[in-house]
Amino acid sequence: MTETAKLIIDGKTVELPIIIGTEGEKAIDISSLRQQTGYITMDVGFGNTGSCKSKITFMDGEKGILRYRGIPVEQLAEKATFRETAFLLLNGRLPTLDEITQFSVMLNDHSMIHEDMQVFFSSFPRGSHPMNILAAMVNALNSFYPYLQDETDINFIFTRLLSKVRTMSAMSHKISRGHKVVYPKADLSYCANFLNMMFDSPVKPYRIDNDIVKALNVFWILHADHEQNCSTSAVRVVGSGKVNLYAAISAGISALWGPLHGGANQAVIEMLTRIHEDGVSMNSIIKKAKDKNDPFRLMGFGHRVYKTYDPRAKIMKKMSDKILKKLKLDDPLLDIARQLEEVAVKDSYFVDHNLYPNVDFYSGIVLRAMGIPTDMFTEMFAIGRLPGWLAQWKESMDDPEWKIARPRQIYIGNPKTKYISINKRDLETKEAE
Repeated sequence: MTETAKLIIDGKTVELPIIIGTEGEKAIDISSLRQQTGYITMDVGFGNTGSCKSKITFMDGEKGILRYRGIPVEQLAEKATFRETAFLLLNGRLPTLDEITQFSVMLNDHSMIHEDMQVFFSSFPRGSHPMNILAAMVNALNSFYPYLQDETDINFIFTRLLSKVRTMSAMSHKISRGHKVVYPKADLSYCANFLNMMFDSPVKPYRIDNDIVKALNVFWILHADHEQNCSTSAVRVVGSGKVNLYAAISAGISALWGPLHGGANQAVIEMLTRIHEDGVSMNSIIKKAKDKNDPFRLMGFGHRVYKTYDPRAKIMKKMSDKILKKLKLDDPLLDIARQLEEVAVKDSYFVDHNLYPNVDFYSGIVLRAMGIPTDMFTEMFAIGRLPGWLAQWKESMDDPEWKIARPRQIYIGNPKTKYISINKRDLETKEAE
């Protein structure tokens, strides 16, 4: 017998089904509520609303748990590559040796982009934000590769997109600085290829460092999916209108751009820069962060979902310690970051309010240490999140229960109002004056 919840409205008792997930999560199915009662629910920000059933990612903010297809993210970050993680998210299981080899070959074989797209890239004004360029270029892929939509092998489409977005990101960096574009090499891995396309030049050839490659693998693995967040929901919502895949992914990129979402890692470095340039003491910063009336916000601390330490932050902290120790960088911003971290993990105010350093804090430090420009940080996030967006899009398209997204609202505007002609309105205004 199906378990139900009883709701009493206007003296009428309504029974609503209860849905229980594999990890014990519970939801009240209200899909028939308006039909039965005339009422809708109000949940600003959808923080208590489930929009779908999913087999992709499980997270528990109270316990600090994050798993992809059931596998703890800690294990993937330690043992897997980003390619394996992408395959896992897209296919629901880890690949065999033959499958990951074929997947890698496809990523390299389809990493080039249409030559005409370089003209498109060059047309953006110098100084354009990389996320602006990436969102536009991904949307434009439908014009350059419309036939991909007709492919029966969806993994082929996904693999091409994973490969081309990586190339376009590195290309946008080179073109924005007036540098010669570096093309991918068939003998390099996914992450190593990106670093080489970003930093190699005729003047100073880039030397592949395995520790830096590992750090990038870990960064992208930790960002590969995160349940129904803002950008993932945007991909699902836009995709629900049956638009082409490129348009749905472009919507996810645009949603990720904001400082409250994917732009948070960039906001961390910008905050550290302001602290350094203004010469503000650490005590003053901590005091401002604790003052609710002060508009200053300490970026990179706390998380809307995690009420304990962000599991991704623990992994990224270990990676940041390793990279900073190896590179021995003399960087005042990184020094400020270390001081903030030291205070935050010990100060009772931060501990009591669960304001631990989050993944954005440490990832910003790692990306800066790797030499990634600050305005590229969010784009790096987008490359990592792409497998999750693709997996979520596919799941929604295959879900027989999935419908076009159409939230309701409660109207609080003017009641029915009579139209007044413009001449009469003008006359009334002059008389009032």
